[in-house]
Order: sequence, then structure tokens, then C-alpha cells
Amino acid sequence: MDSQTHKAHRAAQSGSKAEKKKAAKGKEKGKEKQHGFNEKAFAPKSGRNADRQGRRTAERDQTRLHVPLVDRTPDDQPPPVVVAVVGPPGVGKTTLMKSLIRRYTKQTLNHIQGPITVVSGKKKRITFIECNNDLNSMIDIGKIADLVLLMIDGSYGFEMETFEFLNILQSHGFPKVIGVLTHLDLIKKAATLKDTKKALKKRFWTEIYQGAKLFYLSGVLNGRYPDTEILNLSRFISVMKFRPLVFRNTHPYMLADRFEDLTPREEVRWSKGKCDRTVTVYGYLRGTNYRPGTRVHVPGVGDLDVKSVQILGDPCPLPDTESEKRRKLSEKKKLLIHAPMSDVGGVIYDKDAVYINVPGSFTKGGMDNPGEGERMVLDLQDVNSTLDDQMAKSSIKLFGSSSRPLSVEAGPSRLPVEESDADEDVEDVSDEEDEGVYSDQGEEPGSQDEDEDETSDFENDDDVAADDQGRAAPRNVRRTMQGLSSHERKRGDVEYADSDSDLGEDDDDDPGHSRRYVRLEGDTAVDVPSDDDFDESDDVPKWKADLSDKARATFEDSTRSRKRRDWVKLIYSSTASPDAIVGQCVAGIPASSQGPLMDEDDFFTVAQSTPAKVEEELDQTKEPLDVEDLKEWEDEELLDSIRSFFITGSSSQPTEGADENGELYEDIDGEGPQSDGEDDEDTEEAGKGGSKMPLSGDAATLAAKKAELKRKFDEQYDEPDDAKADFYTEAKDAMARQQQLNRAEFEGIDPEARALIEGYRPGTYIRMELVDVPAEMVENFDPSYPIVVGGLLPAEERFGYVQVRIKRHRWFAKTLKTNDPLILSLGWRRFQTVPIYSLDDHSIRMRMLKYTPEHMHCYATFYGPASLPNTGFCAFNALGREAPGFRVSATGVVLDIDRSTRIVKKLKLTGVPYKVFKNTAFIRDMFSSALEVAKFEGANIRTVSGIRGQVKKALPKPDGTFRAAFEDKILMSDIIFLRAWYSIQPRKFYNPVTSLLLSNKERWEGMRLTGQVRREQGVTVPANINSVYKAIGRPARRFNPLKVPKKLQAALPYASKPKVMKPRHRATYMQKRAVILEPEEKKALALLQQVRALRKDQIARRREKQAERRAVHRKRVDSEEAKKSEKEKEKRKEYMRAAGKKSKRETEATDGGRSNKRRKTSVAT
Repeated sequence: MDSQTHKAHRAAQSGSKAEKKKAAKGKEKGKEKQHGFNEKAFAPKSGRNADRQGRRTAERDQTRLHVPLVDRTPDDQPPPVVVAVVGPPGVGKTTLMKSLIRRYTKQTLNHIQGPITVVSGKKKRITFIECNNDLNSMIDIGKIADLVLLMIDGSYGFEMETFEFLNILQSHGFPKVIGVLTHLDLIKKAATLKDTKKALKKRFWTEIYQGAKLFYLSGVLNGRYPDTEILNLSRFISVMKFRPLVFRNTHPYMLADRFEDLTPREEVRWSKGKCDRTVTVYGYLRGTNYRPGTRVHVPGVGDLDVKSVQILGDPCPLPDTESEKRRKLSEKKKLLIHAPMSDVGGVIYDKDAVYINVPGSFTKGGMDNPGEGERMVLDLQDVNSTLDDQMAKSSIKLFGSSSRPLSVEAGPSRLPVEESDADEDVEDVSDEEDEGVYSDQGEEPGSQDEDEDETSDFENDDDVAADDQGRAAPRNVRRTMQGLSSHERKRGDVEYADSDSDLGEDDDDDPGHSRRYVRLEGDTAVDVPSDDDFDESDDVPKWKADLSDKARATFEDSTRSRKRRDWVKLIYSSTASPDAIVGQCVAGIPASSQGPLMDEDDFFTVAQSTPAKVEEELDQTKEPLDVEDLKEWEDEELLDSIRSFFITGSSSQPTEGADENGELYEDIDGEGPQSDGEDDEDTEEAGKGGSKMPLSGDAATLAAKKAELKRKFDEQYDEPDDAKADFYTEAKDAMARQQQLNRAEFEGIDPEARALIEGYRPGTYIRMELVDVPAEMVENFDPSYPIVVGGLLPAEERFGYVQVRIKRHRWFAKTLKTNDPLILSLGWRRFQTVPIYSLDDHSIRMRMLKYTPEHMHCYATFYGPASLPNTGFCAFNALGREAPGFRVSATGVVLDIDRSTRIVKKLKLTGVPYKVFKNTAFIRDMFSSALEVAKFEGANIRTVSGIRGQVKKALPKPDGTFRAAFEDKILMSDIIFLRAWYSIQPRKFYNPVTSLLLSNKERWEGMRLTGQVRREQGVTVPANINSVYKAIGRPARRFNPLKVPKKLQAALPYASKPKVMKPRHRATYMQKRAVILEPEEKKALALLQQVRALRKDQIARRREKQAERRAVHRKRVDSEEAKKSEKEKEKRKEYMRAAGKKSKRETEATDGGRSNKRRKTSVAT
């Protein structure tokens, strides 16, 4: 032990502990030693390097900035973040979702379908959704996903679906993307694994950006990925921040997590399931505010109308501040999960039913932690009576302090009610009749009428304790409202007389009992007599007759006149016309409810001014003027007092607090022009003759404006460095101020009224009812395909010609052709259309292109729904899996929505001359009528040989011929061309992709080309006789000889005169003479011929011998090649035999190692 060597202590040089020690050490040595940085000691050695480093730092800071966008997502209740798991089949998407959900909620889902929402933090929720290997699903997910987990098979590499999805994302905004590599456990060698990771990362960075995050998942344990790797991935997801995308920031949308059919079953049965359905979709609203009445588009279904929208309670709420005071999320909140289409808690929501999974038979005491579905079944087991029985046994109490329920007989009765009858139950009472009355348990029944803003007076009473054990606090004494219905009680308090005797309760002269009327809506009034005795024989004064009716009428008049009108609901919710609403406002109450006229004994009527008669005003935006009010401005003293405030006015005496020019003095301290503490009376005395309008308010406003101008001037000129702020900071500050103003404007407003004004806010969980939905959507509903409900802007509901800039994708094999059908994903819609491609011809015309150019943008015009400029789109020729190769055919962006776009194509008209003069010719076969010739008068024409001309005038006969002038004489064989431009217009073809209406969502087919139809049906192309190629026979042209007049020949010089010789009829001397050889010449010629013959024979014998030698050599070479090939075959056999033995040994060794591991694992378990 003594000889043991210990490690020397090494003090920490970095970290929190080292920083604390350095700070403490610096405090002891003094402030000058605290920083410990000497600028001179670390000065750059080279000025050029310092300049380069500064530039690099500035560029890096600028690249980090982006164009500031307004985030319309509320900060208090943001919608859940949509995280999409995308990848080819078999890559492990479902396993990753199970692992992430297990990490967040500690629950294992066996069957994952549809969106799954979990709580990931105290202020953040996440919605996971799995994307199918379907191009339609990829397009829909790419439009709504905030974060994409792009899964890649590490053992295989990138697949075509991955690149297709990335191109779809680039066209629709490109959200955040995180790569996830799986199946890395199949790569055994460490070096190969390292190289594979490096290659995949480099390719991934090329597609996304340099430095994109890429996670590695090694293997699967117990059906999930390792917890450590999932923990790292979940932490990275939780802290990610998302920049708002432009298209989503201007459109409301919703990812439906529930789908229900509300169509009456009888209507479905009567139409045999073919009627249009009424469905409801549930989900979190995202994007911007959804205004009521806005149409929506469901991709795969079409444009739909919204019948109603209702705000529901959040099924997966965020923890509030009271319940979550700790920094970490509690375990109870982690268990929150909202997955209606999956098997969460044993409950699965289908399109028209709710299925509860009950594993076997169970009793209430045998379940420790029952799920949601099991709790529902257990609660149903505890029910002892039906709902009708409970309603029959229910009772109504007028007051919360009542010890006995109210007894109401079936019809009106004038017999006295005994006290023993007060215990009878009240039957057949609807929920609407219970408004304003407490039940036995002290609960207040909710009102179903949303238009009723004011509650009854009884709702303010204290609650009654259980089992009628008395009050916990003194009751607020209130007067009872006698003789009023429940509907009238809700309108306000009754104005009572000063004493009870005024109401006639204690008067013995009352002609009958003092009755308390109980009126329920829709029923007749039931009067309950009081306990006081009465005598019907006594005389009744006239003023006491019908006191209850008079009191009721007075109460209605007073409450209606005092009631505050809700203008928001009158304008947005009611169906009344504007004239009716304004008339109600001015007139106060209807004439029918004004009550009886006053007579001499009426004293219950409230004295009030009768409303003036409403007259129709021409301009409702201007306030009505009274002539009497305008007479005030005829006073000369009043006009002189304000004359100095106008440019044309002049004043002999300047006002106090102003200079000689009439302008107010500036006050730096912001106290206004009265810096000496003068009050308003001194200011009034400053004007001539004592002005009626005090100037203190106007003076303060002018002083504030001048102070603001002075501050801006000082910031701009006196202190430019301090006041200068970069554009990014100013834009962010302006957005923050605007958001604060919006938040303050709508603060304290009722949520329903706020929804009517600004729409439903993002982050709310809503129920949207859609009408006229095709029946196929309900019948072929599949929860594994996402249902996206996208809001349409008013401009996007109309159709027209859309001009876009398009470029064929470099990986798409075929060239795009004009008038070929193309499937576009533009905005929320997916549709098929027929585009026309064009190019800008020197900013003069849009020239049609037959094919898209190579590696270059062009314009395309098609008929379809209008979209905002700068909206990205992608195009496809086919959406099915059977399409070979890369399926994204083109990408582009919307340029303009111009219905007057004029596209022209080149048109060549040909004609031939039938009469040729000197410089004039008559042309035919170019036009068919004189009218067409008149349209082209003055047009330029030219011949094939290049002679230019012009169309002059139409000829009377034959029809369509015209006279043309040329710069030279043309031939009868010339062809004349007229180059013109013909205007074309795209076809009005719009075919929406309705994939969600099919049972097989991937088998949607639109318009096909004729060649494709023939190929699929095996039909041959019909042969056109005129299109068959034939041999063209062109006879030789015979030109006339050139004839020059003799006079012209005589005038020409000798060099230019034609040298034409006349043909000779007799033979010349050279032709006539004969050649005769001499004997010596004959011998020499015979000798030369013999030598040539010998030479030819010698060459022939030499060639024969050379051919024999070549044949022998070829035989020898062939035998050598055969021997060599045999040897090579033997060598290959030996090599392959050895390689097979070696691979067999390696396989046996590997299998033996695996079997040993499995055996050890089984023994350990």
C-alpha cells in the first residue's frame, strides 16, 4: 500500500467551478485584475489577417439572420407541433413512433393509426403522425409538418422515395428535417460502418444543408430502439424552434384526429348509401385565424362548405402554473395522450362508432388501474335507472334556500294549494325550463341557448348543501318576482314600489288572493295563491284592478329600454337585415311591447320620452346635423378666437403660450405651453373677447407633436451612432409592438364575440361540421391516411388562368410537352390540368414552346384555382407506384394571376404565284377569302430564294388571291412564305385528385394520353395513307438559255461580251486525221504489254503463297488459345473451390457464435 502511486490533482481549467474560482480570485486582486485580458498582448500580427477575420465574422453573423416574419401562433396556448415520421417501407417508422410515445407517456401502443398528441413539456405538445409510402400522403404531410423525422435504411442507403419527399418539401416551404439512420446493426465491420455513416451524412448534407442533424439508431431491443438513443432524439425534438412558413402563416388549417358521420341513418338507408353526407372533424387549429364562413379544402376530397364551428375543451391540455410549479414536468402530466384513432386506454374511435376493448370478463373490484374504456364500462355497470326515470324523479326549487321542491299541477288551478301537496314531484320538465333554477345538488344547469348573455337573478344565490342541511352563509335577502315568466326574469331586476302596501299585498280590498305566478317557457302560467285570506265580496278600487298585468308591462318596458345591446351578435350572428337592426336600435322596443296607453289611474308606467320616428337616411356613415348647433359658428367673436390657428388667419394679439406667428412655444419638460402654472381661465382670457373653446388641449397636442419631431431630428443628426439600429432589430421590435397592441385590443372580450370578429385562434381544439361531403369518403375512410382541412382565402375560391415559372426536374427522364396532362400540387389542392409552355420573346410576346427547354426555366399557363404569387408547387405525371424512375417531373413558383395572358405560336402561310410580272406577282393558295387578305395587308412575305416582298391588295377573282410586290422578279416555281403569330388559349380543364374517395387510395387515374391508352389496351396505331413515306422523284430542271440583245452586246466591252461558239456541222482536221504506228513502235508496245502480263502473274502467285502461310499460322494460334483457355478454366475452378470452402467456414463460425449467444441468453432468462 505504501508503494502505491496516486495521480496528481489537476485543477479544472474550464467549467462552472473554474469560472467561480476565477471570479473569486479576481475580486481579491481588484477590479483591474478581474478581466485579465491584455489587448496589446493579443493584437493580431497581420492587418490583412485581422481584416479577413473581421469580414468572416460579419458574414457569419449576417447568414444567421433571416427575414423577420410575424408568428401568428399564440404564446399562451400554442397548437401541438406536428412531427411526421417519413421513410420507405420496412425502415422502422412504427418502431420509432412507439419508442418516442413510450418515452413521453410511458405507454405502449400496439396499433398506431392517425395523429397521436402527447405533452412533451410544460409549454409544448407534440403530434406524431406516420406517413404512408404513398405520394398523396407525402404531399399532404409535407404541407403541414413542422418537423420531419426522415428515416433512412443505413444498410441499404437512400431510396427514391426519400429524394421525392425532399423535393416535395422544397416546393412547399421546407420545414425542419432530422435524419434518422436505422438498421446499422446489420453492418458488422467497424470500418465499413464508419465509411457508411460518412457517405450517408455527406449525401444528406448535400440535399438539406451543411450541418443538418443526423441521428443513428443501432438496433432494436424488446421491440423498441435503445432508450438512450431515443432520449437524445426526444431532447433534441423538445428544444427545437420553428420559423413560421409563409404559406402556413397566411392560411388556417387543421389536421383531423377524429372523424364522425352525422348523416341521419334513415336518409342513408333511403338513398342506399349514395347521398351526400354531413361529417364532423375534430382537431387543433393551426396557421392563422379561421373566420366563420370561410370555405375549406380537404386534399383528396375537394372544396367543402362549413356549416358550423365549435370550440371544444382541450383533450390534451398543457399543465397550468398552479399544478406545475416545479421545473420538471410531473409524472401525472406525462401520462396525457390523445390518440382517438389508436388503441389508447382500450378505446378506438371509428368513423361512426366507438369500440371499447374489454379483455375478458371483469368486475369492478378486480381492476387496479382501469383504462378509459374499462372505466366507461364500469360506470355503465353502476347505473340503476334510466335517464327518463331520473328526469321523472327530478324536482325544481325556485330558490337555493328552499327546503321543499316546487309543485306544479298540470293545468291552471284556482283552488288553494295545501302544504302537503308541496312535496309532489314535478314531471315532464325540459332542460330549457330549468334555466335560472338550481337543482337538489346545488348545481346550475347549463343553458343551451348561446344568444342569452345575461343570467337570471337566482344564479347569484348561495349553493345549497347536500341533503338540505341548511346554509353555510347568510342568504342575501331579495324580493321575489311575482307574476313573471322565467324568460322575463332573466332580463333584469324588477322596479318595485317604496312599500309593500303599494303593491297591494297587505290590502284587504284586493279582489282575490295575491298570486305568485310560475311560468315555464311554452306552458301556461300556473298561479300559486298565498296563505293570506281574502274576501271576494269587497269592492276593489279602479287603480288596483289588473295590478299584475300592469306591473308586468312596466317591467318589460323598463328592462328592454335599459338592456345593453350586443352589437357583435346582432351583426354577425343574427339573420336580420341592417335596416331592422338599426330600426330596433333607434326605436328602442317594438310597438307591440310598449304596453297599454296611460289613463287617469295608471301610475305604473315609467315616464320617458317617446322615441323619435326613424326616417330613412341616405348616408348612414355621416352623423346627422342639427341646424341649431350650426348657428353657434355665426358668432364673430368665436371665429376671431380661432382665426389664428389657420394659415390664412391673422391676429393682432398673439395668444398666450404662442409666438408672434401663432405657433405654440415648445416645452422640453412636457408640461405644455403653460409652463408658469396658469390654469384654463388664463388661457381663455388670451383669446379675443373670451373664447368659448379652451386652448389647453390643442396646445398640449401640438407641443407633443413638436417634441416628437425634435426627438427624431436629434436622433438623426446629433447622435447618429446611438440612434442607429439595424433593420432586423427594428423589424422585430415593430412586430412585437403590433402583437402587444393586438393582444391589448382583444383582452377581456368574450371568446365567442372574439371569434366572430377575428376568427377562431390557432391552438384551439375545434369541431368543424362539413356538409355535402361525398359518400365515398365515409365508406372508404382509412385512418392511416391523413385528413387535412385547409382554409381557402377569398381569392383562392375563383378559377382562372394562372401563369407560373416552371423547370423540368433534372432527374425526370422524359421531356414535358405542351397540352399533355400534368398533376400539380399547388396550395392545398392537388389537381390535373393541361399547361401550355411558353417563353418570353424579347419582352414583346409570349411564344409557345412545344417542349420544355433543357436545364432552363420557362413559363407555363394553365386553367385552375387562383393562388397567391410566390406560392411554390411541384408537378407529377403519375402518382402510382408503378411509374418507373423519379416521379417528380417539375417544380416551380406562381408568378401572376392574369386572365389576359396572350400566348402566340408561329404560323407559316404558303402560296404560289400564278402570274409574274416585272416586280409584281399574283399569289394564290395562301388565303381563302378577301377578308383574310384585308387583315394581312402590308404584311411582309418572302420567297425561298430570299426575295422579300409585301402583300398589297386582294384581287376580285379568284377568291383569296392577292397582288404582291417584290424587290426583284420572282420565278413561277418559287414558294412564297408569310410568317405570322397565332394566338392560343389554354384549355379549361381542371380535374381534382380525389384519392380519399377510393377504396385503394393509390389507384387514382386521371386523363391519359392516347398512346398510353392504346398501349394498355393493346391497340395498334391506325395507319394514315397520307403519312406513309414515299419515294420522292424530282425531275431535272431545264433552264432557258440566257439571251442578251445584240444592241446590248455591242455596247458591252469585249471582256463582258458573251463568247458563245456556234455548233460545227463538219469534223475538224484533228478529228479527221488517222494515227499509224511505225514497225519499231509496234515492237516496243508489244514488249511493254508482255512485261505487264508477267508482273500480274507474279503478284498473283505471291498472294496465293501468302494465304497458305496465314492459314497455317491461324491453325497454330487457335490451338494455343484452346490450351490457354483450358488452363484458365482449371485455375478458376480451383479459386472458386477455395473461396467456397472459406465462406463456408466463416458462415459456420458466425452461426456457431450466434447459437452460443442465444444459448447464453436463454440460460440467463
